Amino acid sequence: MFATLSDRLADTFKNLRGKGRLSDADIDATAREIRIALLEADVALPVVKEFVAAVKDRARGEEVSGALNPAQQIIKIVNEELVEILGGETRRLRYAKTGPTVIMLAGLQGAGKTTLAAKLALWLKEQGKQPLLVACDLQRPNAVKQLQVNGERAGVPVFAPEPGNGVGDPVGVARASIEEATRRLHDVVIVDTAGRLGVDAELMQQAADIRDAVRPDEVLFVVDAMIGQDAVGTAQAFLDGVGFDGVVLTKLDGDARGGAALSIRSVTGRPVMFASNGEKLTDFDVFHPDRMAGRILDMGDVMTLIEQAEKTFDQEQALKAARKLSGDGEFTLEDFLEQMQQVRKLGSMSKILGMLPGMGQMREQLENFDDREIDRIQAIIYSMTPAERVNPKMIDGSRRARIAKGCGRTVTDVNQLVDRFFEARKMMQQMARGGGMPGMPGMPGMGAPGGGKRGKGKQAPKKAKGRRTSGNPAKAAQQAKADQEKAAAAKANSNPFGMPGGEEIDYEKAAANLDLPQDFSKFLK
Repeated sequence: MFATLSDRLADTFKNLRGKGRLSDADIDATAREIRIALLEADVALPVVKEFVAAVKDRARGEEVSGALNPAQQIIKIVNEELVEILGGETRRLRYAKTGPTVIMLAGLQGAGKTTLAAKLALWLKEQGKQPLLVACDLQRPNAVKQLQVNGERAGVPVFAPEPGNGVGDPVGVARASIEEATRRLHDVVIVDTAGRLGVDAELMQQAADIRDAVRPDEVLFVVDAMIGQDAVGTAQAFLDGVGFDGVVLTKLDGDARGGAALSIRSVTGRPVMFASNGEKLTDFDVFHPDRMAGRILDMGDVMTLIEQAEKTFDQEQALKAARKLSGDGEFTLEDFLEQMQQVRKLGSMSKILGMLPGMGQMREQLENFDDREIDRIQAIIYSMTPAERVNPKMIDGSRRARIAKGCGRTVTDVNQLVDRFFEARKMMQQMARGGGMPGMPGMPGMGAPGGGKRGKGKQAPKKAKGRRTSGNPAKAAQQAKADQEKAAAAKANSNPFGMPGGEEIDYEKAAANLDLPQDFSKFLK
């Protein structure tokens, strides 16, 4: 979503690199580029003015003028201001001390409230809660049915006494849901309310009546992050008419510019609490301002990636693979397949790699990454026998042809997979044992030459390269015979001084023929 903003800010900071000191002109030019980047990202104008003014004031202060690297200090200031504009600290849900905690969802039609209600219920269930979904959207066709289907997918019960489709009293349903939750020992109640195509008095009154009936502990305003600056006006209207405690952003995986996320917090004063970034029920998490700022500045979001991996990965399988890479057993294609299946549970590879720092520079490659390539790799491995997966070295030419035929791929694809597996295993084993990268002398874990202290031991003598032998038996025999004849001739013609002939030399006679001075003869005795 923030691709355009990230690219513009990256280009702006690139112009600052290499400068030992920033002049007022540099600061003004940088502030102007940041202003343009935010406006292009559809951020509200008052928010842009406040943000740019704060950056300029801090950039002219001592923290930049006295810094060893002013460019990095500017990036640090922008990051901190982005965190502040996004809410500062992560806002958590407030739970009721007694009775069920009531969470009411409000927003326009099409913002994704019904789907988000199921996502929130599943997230609370994973936190150890016992949520109950309440269908109070009795206006939109099949809204009740949609909530029931999503609730079944999430494994959360749905309270829906009225059929909906314009029939029933939403206030009465909301009031009865509290009694139902108390009777069935649910500790969280999520009320899904009706939305409209626009802000109107009827919508506001109905939402206000439901609020008064259930007295929610949290009122969450659900807003589509793709509607841009219009989200700010809608949020302000709901704040005045109903009131809300936090914001939930949906459709963060879209291609909109993301101005809503940067504007709502500053305009309404209410923090963004949750974010939905996909169609699956698991594509939902707590909104962390610092992590979102890191994504915008292409610093990555490693913490979120780690948290997702901890929830998804099987710890026992991961430890087993780590032990094999460290030398306790052989890491096989079976282990490789298990690890790849674990990674697939995290989601698309482009989304996973996008959380790593610096991946904004490879955005085009990530967008063009085909996740079906992993399916093709799995098909090749599944076409192997169990013995071949355990011992890939036994896969010869005929076996590779059979594997390729079984999975519908080419022999070249099978060759590439096997070769890459051996290379990857070698690299991972070296890193697991010492932390060093192959081919990088002096890196940790590479070991010292000669067995002594690193850099001080004697280097082992290099082995001479042997002569290559032909694979043709006849040519190999002919070559060996030629080598023997050459060695015999060299031995016959050799002497300590490299002179031709193998006969004895009369050194006294040779010295007399040199016609040396008389006093020099003593050195020849």
